[in-house]
Amino acid sequence: MFNKILIANRGEIAVRVIKTCRKLGVKTVVVYSDADAGSMAVEMADESVHIGPSPAAESYLVMDKIVEAVKQTGAEAVHPGFGFLSENAEFAKRLEKEKIAFIGPNPHAIEAMGDKISSKKLAAEAGVSTVPGHMGLIESTEEAVKISKEIGYPVMIKASAGGGGKGIRIAYDDRDVEEGYPAVKAEATASFGDDRIFIEKFILEPRHVEIQVMGDKHGNCVYLFERECSIQRRNQKVLEEAPSPLLDEATRKKMGEQAVALAKAVNYDSAGTVEFVASGKDKSFYFLEMNTRLQVEHPVTEMITGVDLVEQMLRSACGEKLALKQKDLKINGWAIESRVYAEDPYRNFLPSIGRLRRFLPPVEGPLGGGTVRMDSGVREGDEISMFYDPMIAKLVTHGATRDDALDVQALALDRFHIEGIRDNIPFCAAVMDETRFRSGNITTAYIKDEFPEGFQGTEPTSKQVEYLVAAAAFAHGVMTQRAGQIDGRMAPQPPLRQNWVVILGNDYLPISLDLNEGQAAIELNGASHSVVSAWTPGNPLFEGVLDGETFAVKISIETDGFEVMHRGVTRRALICSPAIAELHQRLPEKEKPDLSKLIISPMPGLVVSVDVEVGQIVEEGEAVCIVEAMKMQNIIRAEAQGSVKAINVGAGDSVAADEVMVEFE
Repeated sequence: MFNKILIANRGEIAVRVIKTCRKLGVKTVVVYSDADAGSMAVEMADESVHIGPSPAAESYLVMDKIVEAVKQTGAEAVHPGFGFLSENAEFAKRLEKEKIAFIGPNPHAIEAMGDKISSKKLAAEAGVSTVPGHMGLIESTEEAVKISKEIGYPVMIKASAGGGGKGIRIAYDDRDVEEGYPAVKAEATASFGDDRIFIEKFILEPRHVEIQVMGDKHGNCVYLFERECSIQRRNQKVLEEAPSPLLDEATRKKMGEQAVALAKAVNYDSAGTVEFVASGKDKSFYFLEMNTRLQVEHPVTEMITGVDLVEQMLRSACGEKLALKQKDLKINGWAIESRVYAEDPYRNFLPSIGRLRRFLPPVEGPLGGGTVRMDSGVREGDEISMFYDPMIAKLVTHGATRDDALDVQALALDRFHIEGIRDNIPFCAAVMDETRFRSGNITTAYIKDEFPEGFQGTEPTSKQVEYLVAAAAFAHGVMTQRAGQIDGRMAPQPPLRQNWVVILGNDYLPISLDLNEGQAAIELNGASHSVVSAWTPGNPLFEGVLDGETFAVKISIETDGFEVMHRGVTRRALICSPAIAELHQRLPEKEKPDLSKLIISPMPGLVVSVDVEVGQIVEEGEAVCIVEAMKMQNIIRAEAQGSVKAINVGAGDSVAADEVMVEFE
């Protein structure tokens, strides 16, 4: 085993690799940019080396700086994590030339399988099912339109060197290709330094199923079953699970054997993933690509197999023979992973940046009927910058069955609290209770299908109303009692009022409340409920037991009451006397401002282009400008026809969230 390795990455994957190295007694070195100077990875590693400014192109993507850091620290090997240089064959060759071990596959395998065009040809030669498409490079928008018509819409425009959901557009007609082709080329250049593009048929109602493979340098290779990653937005994964609810044993075996055959065809000698698109109708499947690296979602595989994939990568890189035998590998239970992103699900999942004023993840270990695992590279007080991907944590749960794993995931998401940025926890939590997702009948279009107007939260069930009312009423009672105890008067205080009205959103709910030392009796809608909680003011999480059932509600104290949240449901809760409640009912609704004539930046970022001029008539749906944030280009379109009155930004300008960029007459 190595004595010391260097981790050429950042964030949660750097922390993840450090944890395994500590277990194996291997010392670690991390490199870091300006933005990551005070990161958790830097704190945890045995050594750290500064490699430059915050942009990845000036730090994590500069091979010379990585190699120099290896030499400076005496590390014997480099683990690339995922992203950055992890699938760069030239980097692997450079390390080989410098006699530095690469904790990943050999350069030939990276070249053969990392390029999506050549990998499809190799897959076909190896007898793997492949998707219809254009295998050659595409040089112009006109050629892209012609090829797309020949394949038949819809098509997928993809960067050959892409990954992580970047450099991908779905085109349903010529106009989509005309807009999408240059956007994909720009993203490919910015993210991967490679603008090669190919086009393939986009299969309707697809499911994304991938096989984890592990090989060594002695010709041995096994598959560690599948993961389903169909819940995606903008072609980037949000929820993953293992195994897949789609596959039966015969399909799983066939898919796994094809993945191993492909890996062996290129002498694959590390952890890798063979991705397939599978049909939910007949379980047919087609090869998409091979990721020649550790995947973001690898923890769900580790949870159901008990195999530490990072450890296996280190052992393979050392030249050890693979100790895993296919006949000994078994699926144990079910695992679910939620990617917690710094983004606003209520604004079409647009990136959010800022400082983590509060970061309170659920406790790892037993919860409900299963287990919780947290993979993260941030702490309270850290800053989420615009320079890197918006993922800040992975919440993984394991249970004996899929329903068990989902139940534990929902409980864990209830207990995950973040302040300072927007996060997608409400969305993930809402999906956990959604009927279609629970059934397992999902596709990669799930988010678009189930939330066609975007995610606007969910309506509360009767049980959720009970949770929200119980939390708000209990908290109100605790605060009222405390206020009476510290008002400075020596005389006995009158008993706490019992009859209240909870104004929950637009609903007026009369209740009675009898609170006594951490316990309360509440009557709501003619039913009696008991609540037990140790909640104290200032705690953003209300954990309690309602009628014998544990629950958790996120709660914040507002000027006129509380904001309470549970699994995608957010409500303002005001607890007042019946007389005050009657007055509230008489108040007129506030008028909302008219924003229909403004093009507003939906996120902080960089203006790539402004595609209209003052006086121009713009049609509904026409592209107005492009804003780039977190390496993703976002086309901002007009929501209605209008004449351009003013343009307030230009290409190269930085914009803040909600900044007015273009005004219409």
